[in-house]
Amino acid sequence: MDFSLGEDRQMLVDSLSRFLADKYPFATRTAAAFEGTGWSRALWGQLAELGAIGALFDESVGGFGGSPFDVGVVFGELGRALVTGPWLATLQAGHVLAAAGLTDDLGAVIAGEAVIGYAEEEADTWFDPAEIATRATVSGDGWVLDGAKTVVSCAGSVDRLLVVARAEAGLSTFLVERDAPGLTVHDYLLVDGGSAGDVTFAATPARLVGIAGEAGPVIEAARALGLVALAWEGVAVMDVLRDQTLDYLRTRKQFGIQIGKFQALQHRMATIALEIEQARSAAINAADSFSADRIVRERAASAAKVTIGKAGSLAAEEAIQMHGGIGMTWELALSHYAKRLMMIGHELGDEDYHLARYIELGRERIAEEA
Repeated sequence: MDFSLGEDRQMLVDSLSRFLADKYPFATRTAAAFEGTGWSRALWGQLAELGAIGALFDESVGGFGGSPFDVGVVFGELGRALVTGPWLATLQAGHVLAAAGLTDDLGAVIAGEAVIGYAEEEADTWFDPAEIATRATVSGDGWVLDGAKTVVSCAGSVDRLLVVARAEAGLSTFLVERDAPGLTVHDYLLVDGGSAGDVTFAATPARLVGIAGEAGPVIEAARALGLVALAWEGVAVMDVLRDQTLDYLRTRKQFGIQIGKFQALQHRMATIALEIEQARSAAINAADSFSADRIVRERAASAAKVTIGKAGSLAAEEAIQMHGGIGMTWELALSHYAKRLMMIGHELGDEDYHLARYIELGRERIAEEA
């Protein structure tokens, strides 16, 4: 199998890398991530002009990429620069809009003119859509929502929200204006940078996206694509942690020699390198399996998430330990990469959740073949 990115994707990677190195150095990133809204709307617009958002969606809906590998390389570069913002939310919400054929709404997102958040998780769902309690009811010629969502990315600063709610017919998706009556947001900054918010709806007007009761398969596929994105972002963050730790081992001296010459530390770095390559393979497999049948797609996505969680925890912990006390300091970029990696391990389901899901999906496949 050819694992090269291809000329077009490599050009996108190179342009994003150069741009972020020039316009988004660590000091700028820290200010954007931990002040105000937790992300830069100006940077968002510039990245949209470079095609970072358009690469996430297919040409048929106004983008110019859309494959899981396109998604992966974009999120990889975002991870290397620790860019904050509703990137994962935009990917999932955009996937739902594309499935419903709402190309005008999605076109505004691709152009950077509108930012749409994604509100699915609730306090008691634990990543299971079957537990969603937010209700959608018909009101006149439209719909209203009642309920609450938690940890909605950039909820206080997006233009609209794509909300998953339960209608009489079943799970459905809706667009809600950020300033809609009955909508309230309690927003806050996150430990790894960026922001989120808890959102409540009280007879909040909403516009139906797609067909009522038929959103289940669409949001499941959107989550699988989100897992692909997180896997590639996680590998990129691990690559940075590995490289920064290697640089430190080559420069820090103890007893008059570089500590990187100590065999024990060399063995630990070798283990990290092996785990990162395992995670990279899982991320590639998740992207490659996305177009397969549902169980293959979902198992590959969950397997990648389990591997990223396991390898990410090791890479973050070892990087900090080999740096010593300085590895925990705010001023050192490494500590921020470690925090982001630990948070990736919990987004869209943690290691334990996806291990259990992988096993259950395997049982489903066995039952199908029986």
